[in-house]
Amino acid sequence: MKRVVITGLGAITPIGIGKDKYWDSLINGRSGIGQISRFDTSEFTSKIGAEVKDFEASDYMDRKEARRMDRFSQFAVAASKLAFDDSKIDLENTNLDRVGVVVGAGIGGMETLEKEFDKLKNRGPNRVSPLFIPMMISNMAPGQISMAFGLRGTSMAITTACASATHAIGESFRMIKEGKIDVIVTGGTEAAITPIAVAGFCSMKALSTRNDDPLSASRPFDKERDGFVMGEGAGILILEELDHALARGADIYGEMVGYGSTSDAFHITQPDPEAKGAGRAMEMAIEEADIEADKVEYINAHGTSTYFNDKLETLAIKNVFGDHAKDINISSTKSMTGHLLGAAGGIEAIAAILAIKEGTIPPTINYENPDEECDLNYTPNKAVKRDVNYALSNSLGFGGHNASILIKKYTQ
Repeated sequence: MKRVVITGLGAITPIGIGKDKYWDSLINGRSGIGQISRFDTSEFTSKIGAEVKDFEASDYMDRKEARRMDRFSQFAVAASKLAFDDSKIDLENTNLDRVGVVVGAGIGGMETLEKEFDKLKNRGPNRVSPLFIPMMISNMAPGQISMAFGLRGTSMAITTACASATHAIGESFRMIKEGKIDVIVTGGTEAAITPIAVAGFCSMKALSTRNDDPLSASRPFDKERDGFVMGEGAGILILEELDHALARGADIYGEMVGYGSTSDAFHITQPDPEAKGAGRAMEMAIEEADIEADKVEYINAHGTSTYFNDKLETLAIKNVFGDHAKDINISSTKSMTGHLLGAAGGIEAIAAILAIKEGTIPPTINYENPDEECDLNYTPNKAVKRDVNYALSNSLGFGGHNASILIKKYTQ
């Protein structure tokens, strides 16, 4: 089996564009949450979101091409460009038949869907754009990345709700490990802060209604948590077969060594009350890495700031790690970025990788009121220095989808 390393990172996030600005915001505990600006929220119970600021698609792609993409695809192509630039890979001298794209999106082109439906309703079917379908469908994010960079290897979308990006990264890891491909652009993208998506989550009572204090609204594991906050953006990684990376003198961030994927088979939205599925995903990743569980020093938790998720992810961690659970630094970076849905696992994998690279654990901000059901070390409010050799990143999605990836410090 081949070894798989990470050689490039691209982040489009509510707390910064580019891995350096993103990381600086994480370790300094800056929140990207504020009042939603993209539409009128006066009739919505939740009026807050984590929007990407100062994003100009034309900075990363041709202006005409950008107009033919939904925002979620623009984010994906932009983050991929950042990741390729970071990796310093010379695509002109790379076998592009052996470079693929696997990108997750939980919802896809929701903004385009709403816009074109309004045309249908108000102006009739003949006014719907011929670009409607190719702008909306979820697979267009990896499709656009493939076209933008001429990548002719496998190209596919993975949609498992909020686990989409982590599943995409895990499946990409397996493809390279099994020798099917040399390089994969992978991660997730989402741009679903739109009226109908926010209204749907409001109706489920899934969103925080801390509208007067948006900076404190996302508070994973805190007893006063009242729901998640919608976010948007993209997190893209360049995964590469080790010998391929070494041959071109690549800088290596870390090594992917394990992946677990399970289903709760329990409920359309709530996690399994015994947390067995989430626990098995972590166990599978650890087993594939062929290490003892007590080697894991950091977990970037799914940590959505909802009652059931935080309680049951905590239970899953206790079930897997036993007494060692209290020695692990855990954090939910969603406390700063909000929940990027299908893109969450992409930016959170980047956070886990940089925690290893920089020897620093990003905090869970807004952790003020301990919950007796959430009693582990969530790295409250301030980043901490810690040498990290192994880090897990967890994602859990509606429908009972669970995914965990395990990353280690790279050593030859």
